[in-house]
Amino acid sequence: MNKKVLLGMSGGVDSSVAAILLQKQGYEVIGATMRLWEEETEKITKNPITDAKKVCEKLKIKHYVLDFREEFRNRVVNNFICTYMCAKTPNPCVECNKFMKFDAFYKIAKELDCEYIATGHYAKCFYSKEFNEYVLAKADAEEKDQSYFLYGVDKSILPHVIFPLAEFNNKEEIRKIAEENGLEVANKKDSQEICFIPNNDYIDFLKKEQNKHNKCNAKGNESNKSNEMINLDTKEGNIVLRNGKVLGKHTGYIKYTVGQRKGLGVSYKEPLYVLEIEKEKNEVIVGTEEELYTDTLFANELNFLINTEENSIDGIEIEAKIRYRAKPAKAILKVEEGIAKVKFYEPQRAITPGQSVVFYINNIVIGGGKIV
Repeated sequence: MNKKVLLGMSGGVDSSVAAILLQKQGYEVIGATMRLWEEETEKITKNPITDAKKVCEKLKIKHYVLDFREEFRNRVVNNFICTYMCAKTPNPCVECNKFMKFDAFYKIAKELDCEYIATGHYAKCFYSKEFNEYVLAKADAEEKDQSYFLYGVDKSILPHVIFPLAEFNNKEEIRKIAEENGLEVANKKDSQEICFIPNNDYIDFLKKEQNKHNKCNAKGNESNKSNEMINLDTKEGNIVLRNGKVLGKHTGYIKYTVGQRKGLGVSYKEPLYVLEIEKEKNEVIVGTEEELYTDTLFANELNFLINTEENSIDGIEIEAKIRYRAKPAKAILKVEEGIAKVKFYEPQRAITPGQSVVFYINNIVIGGGKIV
């Protein structure tokens, strides 16, 4: 049996401990760090690579640096930019996992004669007798679970995926293992930012990038077919109520997202929230918190991780998550011509176009899609 595994190493404590656990399980581990972005600071450029390399030296395993910058821009960054320009709110981690960490990375693994790939994600992958195939599921530590971000991967690779951290209950256990093995990254802080926006200021990022993109090419997004440069950050428009009453002005709809309350710059008798962004009219529609709730959503760009021919999904009861931090909510799923209709038993707050909705049955991810 080929027990070679290519491990994605970010330079953090999770993927570093994953290497230790895989070794203890008898795998021949090869570490690889993906270089994804042309950064301006050493914060992202060198530290992850250097830290990962040190861990590999400590554990006496090979380490590769994979230059995926061009593909990352094409698949992830351009999608991020275009989604905002199309008046939606993107989730770049979903795209990165789909195209980079579980696609391009797996292709490298096969070139290196590795049967498996592994990451430091908190999720599970196992053979399910219920579905008669390998499935993706929630990790034991539900508050750390990252299966939401993984619904877009190709189901064919699931038999070749290992999540060494699947059964750990908290981060303290992980850090303890790192300390016991003398790893310098034992107390390294977790990154809470989008990797290609180190200061977490996406508006500033879009301002710098928008003039490089006068056309949206990302799959599933609209395109600006004119030859004019896009300058959405300064394009003024109206902030309106549902009835069309104008309350004020905005300076660019890319600065707003559904559910937002702060920074609207308008006064009203009740607190107001962003309900919708109307691209064609260049309007930000606002309303009361009560108006944020709805019991139905539609999603496209669907990806299912179970065999839908053997396991009927039309009209079934599921639990759905409309964002990473949202609690799973019971709903009925219907699918017709590539569009999912999710009807919740209880109305959900701030369902946001561009974000992902992920479908679960008994903690198993059966699929998901992009909210429209």
